[in-house]
Amino acid sequence: MKNIFDKYWKRYDAWYDKHRFAYFSEVEAIKKVLPKKGKGLEIGVGTGRFASVLGISDGIDPSIKMAAIAKSRGINVRIGKGEDLPYKDKFDYILIAITICFAEESEKVISEANRVLKAKGRIILGIVDKDSFLGKFYQEKKSPFYKEANFFSVKKIVKLLEDNNFSNFSFYQTIFHLPEEIQAIEIPTKDYGKGGFVVISGEKNV
Repeated sequence: MKNIFDKYWKRYDAWYDKHRFAYFSEVEAIKKVLPKKGKGLEIGVGTGRFASVLGISDGIDPSIKMAAIAKSRGINVRIGKGEDLPYKDKFDYILIAITICFAEESEKVISEANRVLKAKGRIILGIVDKDSFLGKFYQEKKSPFYKEANFFSVKKIVKLLEDNNFSNFSFYQTIFHLPEEIQAIEIPTKDYGKGGFVVISGEKNV
């Protein structure tokens, strides 16, 4: 999976400029559940598009080329995978934006996130909901990125989280049109089922 992002890192990063209203719509949805303070980590930080605007200090990614861009955006980046986090730190919250659908072992990523989170720390996942119009569109489109993706439904993510010691969930959704059609930031709403991008937040059990 690393080779895809090392090969297409410029195309990946350019997407956020080309579809800036979709990007900022996703950011606004994440902000709804992001803690106001504390130390954060983004697993699969990529080029730092989310961490840099959300004030997340640390990130990890297997792509050297993408990590270099994230570092230039002020993120403290380590090279590595979510399945084997090189941290003993206890973070207040962890963000996993889109990355889970590219993980080789999704359950291990969630288990590792649990390990490095403080008690009552929060895990935040942003996904393209498999059951949404956008999930179905991407599964048919087969872009260089999404043809390798393993899409998840919201219920599947919740089950993964419950199996790994998380509870007290909240949900926000956005992206109600195809990204290229969005001409203004779409205001996130609670719950899921209509938006293509869903943010799921859970709390680590004591």
